[in-house]
Amino acid sequence: MSVSYEYYKIFYYAAKYRSFNKAANALMNSQPNITRTINNLESLLGVKLFDRQHTGVTLTPEGEVLYKHVQAAHRHFEIAEDAIESIRELKTGSVTIGFSIGITDQMINDQVLPALRSFHEDYPDLHLQIFNNSSPQLVQDVADGVLDLAVVTTTEEHSRDVKEHILYSFRDTVIAGKAYRKLISKPLTLEELTGYPIVSLWHETETYDLYSSFFAEHGYKFYPAVETATAAQVLSFVESNMGIGFIHPDSARESIDSKQVYELKLEDGLPERKISLIYNGSLQKGSAAYILKGYFGEE
Repeated sequence: MSVSYEYYKIFYYAAKYRSFNKAANALMNSQPNITRTINNLESLLGVKLFDRQHTGVTLTPEGEVLYKHVQAAHRHFEIAEDAIESIRELKTGSVTIGFSIGITDQMINDQVLPALRSFHEDYPDLHLQIFNNSSPQLVQDVADGVLDLAVVTTTEEHSRDVKEHILYSFRDTVIAGKAYRKLISKPLTLEELTGYPIVSLWHETETYDLYSSFFAEHGYKFYPAVETATAAQVLSFVESNMGIGFIHPDSARESIDSKQVYELKLEDGLPERKISLIYNGSLQKGSAAYILKGYFGEE
C-alpha cells in the first residue's frame, strides 16, 4: 500500500488538535481539503479514523493506533529538520579554542591538528580562533563560556561545569645542556637534582604545580632558577646551559639527536601527565563546538 506522506501529515495535525478546522489553520490549508484528505486516507486504509461531532473530532481505536505511530514519525522528521538546520548554521560562525602554554608545537601537530584539519575540511566556512594561556585559566574560561574548547595539561581540580576527555598520556624527559653532560653517567636522585638550577614553566601553570607537588611528596622543595612562558622556551634555556628542564620527549628529540641537549635519567622517575580536551558540559547539541569535540573522539 502506498499512502502519500502528506496524508499522514494532515492526519497528524487533525488528531493533535482534535479539529479539522484547527488543523487547516495550522497547515495554512482549507477545512474542506482537510476533510477530503482524511476521507481519502480512511478509504485507503479501510478503517474509520475519526468520529465526527459538531464540537470537533475524536480518534477511533484504529485512529489512536495510527496516531501513536505517526506521532513518532513526525518527531523523527522534526529531529531531521533540526539536524539540517544545524548543518546550515555551521556554514557561518566561529569556534574558540584554547591551547595550554605547556603544550608544545610538536604535541599540537601530532595530537590536535589532525582533528582540526578534518573539521576544517568538512566545515571550511567556520572561523577557528586560537588562544594560549595556562591550563588553570583555560579551564576557567571554558567553565565561564569565554572559550568553547581547550586542550590542556590535565588538572585534577576543575569546575564541575566542564567535562574532560583524555587525548593521551606521557611522561616528560629530563634534559640538560652541554655544560651538564657529565650528569648522563648515572641516574640522578631528586635530592641531587635539587642541587642544580631548574628551568620550568612559570608558577601559575599546571606544569609548575605538578612538579611542585611531585617534589614535595618526596620531601623536597621545587624552586626553579628560571620560569618561562612556553615549553619551547624551556628547551631554548636548557640549550643555553641555563639549567635542567622537563619537557615532552618528542619536543626534545631533535635537540637530543643533535646533541644540543642531553637526556638525563632519574632514579625516581617522573609523574605521568595527560593532555586533555576540556569542554563545557552544557554545550548545545548540533553547535559547532559540540560537533568539533567529536573529531577528537569525544561523543
